Amino acid sequence: MFRAFIMSWPLFLGIFLLMIGNGSQGTLLGIRGGMEGFSTLELSLVMSAYFAGFLGGSQLAPEMIRRVGHIRVFAALASFISAILILYPTVTQPWVWIALRVVFGFCMCGVYVTAESWLNSSTPNKLRGQTLSLYMIVQTAGVVAAQALPIVGDPSKYVLFVVVSVLVSISFAPILLSVTPTPTFSSTKRMGIRQLFKVSPLGCVGILLMGGVYSSTFGMASVFGTQAGLSVSQISLFVASIYVGGLVCQFPIGWLSDRMDRRVLILATAAVGAVSAAAPFFAMSYPVLIGVGLAVGGVSNPLYGLLVAHTADFLEPDDMASASGQLLFLNGFAAVIGPVITGFAIGSIGPNGFFLFLLGLFAALTAYAAYRMTQRPAPSVEETGDFAPVLPTASMVTMEAAAESYMESEDEPEEEEDHAA
Repeated sequence: MFRAFIMSWPLFLGIFLLMIGNGSQGTLLGIRGGMEGFSTLELSLVMSAYFAGFLGGSQLAPEMIRRVGHIRVFAALASFISAILILYPTVTQPWVWIALRVVFGFCMCGVYVTAESWLNSSTPNKLRGQTLSLYMIVQTAGVVAAQALPIVGDPSKYVLFVVVSVLVSISFAPILLSVTPTPTFSSTKRMGIRQLFKVSPLGCVGILLMGGVYSSTFGMASVFGTQAGLSVSQISLFVASIYVGGLVCQFPIGWLSDRMDRRVLILATAAVGAVSAAAPFFAMSYPVLIGVGLAVGGVSNPLYGLLVAHTADFLEPDDMASASGQLLFLNGFAAVIGPVITGFAIGSIGPNGFFLFLLGLFAALTAYAAYRMTQRPAPSVEETGDFAPVLPTASMVTMEAAAESYMESEDEPEEEEDHAA
């Protein structure tokens, strides 16, 4: 992993700074929106708008790159991102923020695609798995570090938004200055959702449910904190705990997934998520909230990668890249709806509506995983590929890189047998 970092450290530095900007703006908007008197419904629409823009970007950004090239797309979208971050505190109206968040989500998706294309093209095949792991660590670390900004600054002022804008602007420098020749961006054949569902029902349903979990925790955790009367520092630490949990548990869960029936592990981790989300209904205190954040984050992020790996277990090599596009669409579709439902639940029953929504999604995944285990046998551990960490923020580029890494690990035993023969 150290070698992978040395080869691409400027890109990782740029991604780290970029994730500080992206991770902090969601928390800042949730806190600042509460200070400005936004209703829970308005804040949920603001948070949902980001994922609507991201979903649109996942469909349109690749075509933009093919038409005018990586450099131009990256520079244009980067300029919009920096400008939007400064505009948030300038015009504190819900519908303005909704429009800005749609554009912001679209631009972030395009920037992810471009940066990940360069990272992928500069990585040798034998280091692809390590690079994916390091990329996940850098992304998560950036979001965790971002939660310190609201603590050291005042979200009611203008300065924090300027600082975030500056950090994002700086993040583009190491990415642009370190790139190798512009990578190619080729399209793949598409697989329909109905066809993918026939191949892996649990993968499709699970990714759909986890899209709702991710958008709720990423977008609405700060809104929950505001409604629950937490201080700014308490909200920031609660949001950080979710990502710390995901970072700590990603690799142990991934290690287990390569040694057992993945459906059993999906069921177990989803059940842990459901129990954790139910805990605040019995004991609502700040230490409990931190524990719940660690547990929910600890299972939700690894679950996404588990479901991608489980789906890949039943796909042919030629179908894996195209199937990843449909998985991204399912994740994005649910992510758009998730904050709205969460906001409605909070508005209807109070702050615990946040956990009620998470409880429902985790419980549904637990039940469906148990049902699917009765429908067909699992492939043997020897027939499955190695787990590759993939976050819900991953673009098509990273999804396809994970698929390639997965297939390479699946082919290794065959190659060893050929040499032995």
